Amino acid sequence: MELISLKADFAAKELFAHEKVRKQFLSDTLGIPPEDIKSVRLLNPFLRRRYKKQKQGILDVVLELNDNAKINIEMQVRRQKHWTRRNLYYLAGMYTDGLMLGERYEKLPRCISISLLDYDFFPDREEYHAVYRLRDSEGRDLTDLWELHIIELTKALKGTPVDDWIRLFNAESEEELDMITTKNEGITEAINVLKSMSLRRPLKALFEDYMKAKRDRWDEDEYIRDEGIAIGRSEGIAIGKSEGIAIGEERGRSEGIAIGRTEGSSTAILTILEQKGTVPADLRERILTQKDETVLKQWLLAAASAGDIENFREKTGTM
Repeated sequence: MELISLKADFAAKELFAHEKVRKQFLSDTLGIPPEDIKSVRLLNPFLRRRYKKQKQGILDVVLELNDNAKINIEMQVRRQKHWTRRNLYYLAGMYTDGLMLGERYEKLPRCISISLLDYDFFPDREEYHAVYRLRDSEGRDLTDLWELHIIELTKALKGTPVDDWIRLFNAESEEELDMITTKNEGITEAINVLKSMSLRRPLKALFEDYMKAKRDRWDEDEYIRDEGIAIGRSEGIAIGKSEGIAIGEERGRSEGIAIGRTEGSSTAILTILEQKGTVPADLRERILTQKDETVLKQWLLAAASAGDIENFREKTGTM
């Protein structure tokens, strides 16, 4: 049986929709005894905008513990130049989002970010699980209100409770799932959930659309990057034979990749939507002019799962 990859956002969201799975994952990742986690609620992933032009924050999987602590679980499969700044931006947004007008600072919740990265973020480290808090230069905690966990799925396992979760997220076949031998009830349920997801036709169709859009984006990125390098090379030659070529190639590479990332996603979204109906001119323009990669990523998944154009607009707030 071909498995749906849990590295796809929609699959991870489906997995964490099961309470036993999310409670056990948080227990193993955060080191909280299972009996201390009475409940874990799923929350709205859209952060509030405080003013009209503020960037819309869209989290992947947002959970709330029974002590009101908020947790964002993010799957990241592509490197981003400013990923650390972006991660802090969303952590700060989740923190301030909990304070309503007229409330006191004591209402601000503890916020935890858990990022699952499908690449080496720290190439010089062997440990796959890094934890960050606010501390002074001597390592003394200021507060535990902010906590960041970075888990690299590409590194060697270390014999911790997180090992089986890494095996689960990396599994590509039923045979690999069956090799995960554990008495952990949360992992066992997660394995069963993944097998069930992989047999359900709507989710398999959604996964196929996701993979098609991903492959198309790779192909478009490569084409636009090569075109950008070619343009940069010719412009560089005009500036100077040696120095000009170096400048032109670098400019072409950076401009080509930057354009390719956003245009590739926009094209993939429109391709999927055009199969569901006629895309209105205002929506088409909005998609093509959107430059935020995180927003485009959310729109791509929404396009794949939407029943029609109107449903897509409702999911993305592009009415």
